[in-house]
Amino acid sequence: MSESSADPELISVLREIRDQQREAIQLQRENMAMYREQLARVDRINERAEAIQQRAGKAIRAVLWLAIPLLLLLILSMAWRQLG
Repeated sequence: MSESSADPELISVLREIRDQQREAIQLQRENMAMYREQLARVDRINERAEAIQQRAGKAIRAVLWLAIPLLLLLILSMAWRQLG
């Protein structure tokens, strides 16, 4: 069926459907691009959070290496006074 013999209204409807599909595909592409950007941002935030957690863990270990011996000395000195 050639375009000249087809119903002009049908052709118009089909063109409108085609145009709407193109717009929908373009919107999907834009949404996927935004999703990728968001995903990359989340990855960067997670990497920074992991780095902060690692530094915090090292700091806590350092504090514990100092605090535990000091607590033991304090307990021993209190026990020494109680016994003496």
